[in-house]
Amino acid sequence: MVDIATRVWNHKWKIDPIVRSLIDTDFYKLLMCQSVFRNKPDTTVTFSLINRTKSVRLADLIDEGELREQLDHVRSLSLSRGESTWMRGNTFYGKRQMFSPEFMDWFENLRLPPYHLEKRDGQYELTFEGAWPEVMLWEIPALSILMELRGRAVLRDMGRFELQVLYARAMTKLWEKIEKLQPLDTLRVADFGTRRRHSFLWQDWCVQAMQEGLGDAFPGTSNCLIAKNRDLEAIGTNAHELPMVYSALAQTDAELAQAPYDVLSDWQEEHDGNLRIILPDTYGTKGFLKNAPDWLAGWTGIRVDSGDPATAAETAIKWWQDRGEDPTKKLVIFSDGLDADKIVSLHTQFQNRTRVSFGWGTMLTNDFKGLTSGDTLAPFSLVCKAISANGKPTVKLSDNPNKAMGPAAEVDRYKRVFGVGEQDRVEVVV
Repeated sequence: MVDIATRVWNHKWKIDPIVRSLIDTDFYKLLMCQSVFRNKPDTTVTFSLINRTKSVRLADLIDEGELREQLDHVRSLSLSRGESTWMRGNTFYGKRQMFSPEFMDWFENLRLPPYHLEKRDGQYELTFEGAWPEVMLWEIPALSILMELRGRAVLRDMGRFELQVLYARAMTKLWEKIEKLQPLDTLRVADFGTRRRHSFLWQDWCVQAMQEGLGDAFPGTSNCLIAKNRDLEAIGTNAHELPMVYSALAQTDAELAQAPYDVLSDWQEEHDGNLRIILPDTYGTKGFLKNAPDWLAGWTGIRVDSGDPATAAETAIKWWQDRGEDPTKKLVIFSDGLDADKIVSLHTQFQNRTRVSFGWGTMLTNDFKGLTSGDTLAPFSLVCKAISANGKPTVKLSDNPNKAMGPAAEVDRYKRVFGVGEQDRVEVVV
């Protein structure tokens, strides 16, 4: 097991780069990338870093030269022979050759495109523009780099023993969470914590702790590199990025209303079983389910990623019942802002009414809250989103208006088209 505190004490990025592989990313990114490569390869998309927690002034904490070195390092990466063999030959979700030869030929020759970086009002403006299949692969590395550089900036002034104590406390904190989860029957909780992790080494440690502490209740990790190295299942399906871009490409209100279902129609052509998971909240869960075509009710399950999770699960259960489906055979994946107590509560509430699973993110891989003076390592909300497609702005409404994004006029239009009324605001912490 790696002595993380000593590695942090001796940190040199050329020895310990933050992102060390193109598959040091979430599995759903690679699945979506293949879908985009097949269906929308010529779409030009712009991604942008968005720090929702303005009090964390990243440009004041992180040296620009160090940030550029890390970003440039990612641009030098390419798929290794072992990584290519894993992707081409491994079984994912029970399916061999998940990734087509055509996609793999393209991916093996890929280098990530250029980035644009500048400082403004204590924050970094970091953007990526280019062909959608290429620029979309910047999202996870960019977030991982900013999160870890912020952590390194805080840790730089700590002594060797202070670091040892810090990590010992963080390890204890995580293990106590695992102990809370151990009594739960039929628990399924996966690691979804790549994008806002404390560091790669820490995420890898958390995954090992989950393996030992939860056994079969821990099905795997969204991080492809860790899944490969630890012989674990790579976990993930799809994200808001797909309907956001498809919707931006719509020419009329009618096409806009249809766009989220076009995404899933394309997805259905490629995937079956547990990869047929609906993410319904991009433009409001209630409206999405109300207008959903009948064939979507036959999909395996739903992922809940905004708003009140219990309310969203109840909405899904009623929708399945109204469509003649048995909710006890369906899967609800909770993935928004989870921590151990919330996992226990939701599991207890829904375990006998539907199949329940959890994607545990930031509070698994980056919970150093309360462990430093001034709480300088507390997690915060940093995202990297597609903000335009072929020059047209993207919009996300969510079931929580605090997560909404897009120009005000377009947000109003999308609310009208998708019939989104008043929504309850929920604080976004991570």
